[in-house]
Amino acid sequence: MQDDDVITRRFEEHRSELRSVAYRMLGSATEADDAVQEAWLRLQRTDATDLDNLGAWLTTVVSRVCLNVLRARAVRRAEPLDDVVERLPDMVVSFDVDGPADAAALADSVGLALLVVLDSLTPAERLAFVLHDMFGVPFDEIAPVLERSEAATRQLASRARRRVRGAPVTSDRDLGRQREVVDAFFAAARDGDFDRLVGVLHPDVVVRADAGPRAGLPVVVRGAAGVAARASSFADPARVVVPALVNGDAGVVITKADRVVTVMAFTVVDGRIVEIDSLADPERLASVPAALPTGRPDTAGPTGLAGGRG
Repeated sequence: MQDDDVITRRFEEHRSELRSVAYRMLGSATEADDAVQEAWLRLQRTDATDLDNLGAWLTTVVSRVCLNVLRARAVRRAEPLDDVVERLPDMVVSFDVDGPADAAALADSVGLALLVVLDSLTPAERLAFVLHDMFGVPFDEIAPVLERSEAATRQLASRARRRVRGAPVTSDRDLGRQREVVDAFFAAARDGDFDRLVGVLHPDVVVRADAGPRAGLPVVVRGAAGVAARASSFADPARVVVPALVNGDAGVVITKADRVVTVMAFTVVDGRIVEIDSLADPERLASVPAALPTGRPDTAGPTGLAGGRG
């Protein structure tokens, strides 16, 4: 007979990593939590004393749940999408990495640009890449989940790897430099300085703005001139721009009347912004705190780019 308290404790030891796997698979915090909960329910129906490697068993269960979700998404998607997805991934927001909660959130985060690229992969490619390249799961353990040979699983991960390497999926690692570039973007937007805006943007910059399912698919704006024009048009003195870490990179939380209205994530490469992801879905922003952490001053200024259709 298995000791329920022992099984619960052993499961909790794996919960954080399981959630990280599911979040990278799905780009959705809610669906990631659902996948982990499903693994817990299945564990309760299983004699864990027969499991030689509980962590590997749980990862397999979570992976299969995620694969089913990804396949369902693929069926709903009428046609392949380029660099825009059905919706932007959920964003991991933290204001200060000194506290344990924010430190945990930061550890669970992954760049938004990478998640967007992962959304362009097939379900099998995404699973193979995430498990092997991001979590070091051997191909001989991934192959049964996909019901493919080990060689075919290697090929799936290789194809995914080429897609990932061909896209600007990570910002420069100097967080201070990232923040300087983001601050320069908002300062230029506040001043309505079109030339300065263009100067801080990569010529091929891409903006994705997601206002939720009622607004349709995320709006995409391409090119420095188009993004700069849109940024200038959304200046609003009533909005407050609060610096934050969004998926581990420099980003902002924008509030209006003490309510979060937008979260923006930036990908900065070689001192220029190459991607901006703007989330303005009210339901998905409900969990983001509007109040600043104690001791952090307000940073006032107009928003440079609003999510959704304008």
